[in-house]
Amino acid sequence: MSAVLTPTVVPSPWRSALPMLVLLLAAILLLYRETGMAMAQVWWTSDTFAHAMLVPPISLWLVWRQRERLAALTPRSQPWVLLPMLAVAALWLAADLVAVNAPAQFALVTLVILAVPAVLGLEVALAILFPLLFLYFSVPFGEFMLPTLMQWTADFVVMALQLTGVPVYREGLLFVIPSGRWSVVEECSGVRYLIASFMVGTLFAYLNYRSWKRRLAFMLVALAVPLVANWLRAYIIVMLGHLSGNKIATGVDHIVYGWVFFGIVIMIMFLIGARWSEPDEAPAGASGRADRTGAPPGGLQAPLATGLAAAAVVLLPHLVLWGLQRAEGEAAVPRLEMPAQLAAGWQPAGDGAPDWGPAFLNPSVAAARNYAGPAGTVGAYIAYYRGQGHDRKLVSGLNTLVALNDRDWEQRDGGTVAVQGGAEAVTMKSARITGTRGLGTGPRPQFVAWRVYWVDGRFIAGDAQAKLAGALARLRGHGDEGAALVVYADAGSEAASNAALQAFVQDNLEPLNALLQRTRDTR
Repeated sequence: MSAVLTPTVVPSPWRSALPMLVLLLAAILLLYRETGMAMAQVWWTSDTFAHAMLVPPISLWLVWRQRERLAALTPRSQPWVLLPMLAVAALWLAADLVAVNAPAQFALVTLVILAVPAVLGLEVALAILFPLLFLYFSVPFGEFMLPTLMQWTADFVVMALQLTGVPVYREGLLFVIPSGRWSVVEECSGVRYLIASFMVGTLFAYLNYRSWKRRLAFMLVALAVPLVANWLRAYIIVMLGHLSGNKIATGVDHIVYGWVFFGIVIMIMFLIGARWSEPDEAPAGASGRADRTGAPPGGLQAPLATGLAAAAVVLLPHLVLWGLQRAEGEAAVPRLEMPAQLAAGWQPAGDGAPDWGPAFLNPSVAAARNYAGPAGTVGAYIAYYRGQGHDRKLVSGLNTLVALNDRDWEQRDGGTVAVQGGAEAVTMKSARITGTRGLGTGPRPQFVAWRVYWVDGRFIAGDAQAKLAGALARLRGHGDEGAALVVYADAGSEAASNAALQAFVQDNLEPLNALLQRTRDTR
């Protein structure tokens, strides 16, 4: 006796709607391929988001599990969904204009999700709502939590060391114990554990629970457990190094210990969670409300017309972008050189912080010079951006005064300062930059730095405001010009450094603005 495989029969209402959905999804992925490829590149190159490459096949598998239920439904196209699709496409355009990855990627995934109710209807979309929403886990998002998570990890480790009788001297993310010096770096933040645990925990909750209360409770547990587990992991690694005389858990092996520990913790979490699992719902069969053989209202025309209209909607932002790029033309390489001297007697000076510089990635051109004036010595740095894209952009989480993996310098934010630079008041972000050399042994080099963006001829302090100004500038036909101005000083004390920076900015903000205007005119 041999088994016979029964082919899956596609109900007639789906024979027109399903191909239209496939064609629409193919059009979205083709038109937005650069955004999708940027996502895939992060999956492939980042350990934090390597799990995201599993999200699309998992979503497809979850939809396949619902095939019997879906077959009992009749697809009904919903033209009104084109309005939210248009809004999302506009969001993608705004994000792409200023090369903001996360909003553009979220917009792409949202367009894919909205394509389902547009062509197949709300009833079908609600039947596979979780697999659709699960696609959001494919967006590489969450690294903004790095500084906070690193701070929390350092707080816990120092507290645990003190409770166990180990003396600790701490400054920022660095601390010294009798056996050696430790620092909380990016790998110690636990962000990769947190994101991976939340994704897997959410999937586990969906597959094992029917109650939304249990699902939400387990999802919250999947967020809390990796946080606490990472803190314990970091403390155990430090203690292993301390007790072994820094013979173990100090190199690559501590990463291995971390993953093993994390894997054990997650396995225990799932085993405990499985004790409260609920049985699956009875699958919907032929008793479904819809007629499997009937045709959807409007026949072939309804899904075809809606699908074509949706394709036009997702094409529209690309037409706008093409028009802007054609109007801007090919941009010349900008020319930028700091003046030999500035206003009010500010003259070139020697190096102020020779082994430090702002960590701005891939500027079109950068220039720096130190100036001595009546109030002291001030360093000025400009990173100028033109032809911005996803690998070259002014406002980015990677553009900082001190890189996250910098072991020689540490940044502590100091809020904002208002300066009267000529005819207008300008707000700048302030930070204190401190050297890590000599930690626990004596004074360390430190200075104050102020930072501000220059977009479309205006100085702007905030990241979001600078992004918005950049998008509006491109829509007005003013191009994508932008720059970051950083001024810094070490006058012996924070108050004296701030006074020197205040005097420098008041005297020279207008000349520096004129310099940036001339650089923009070199297009």
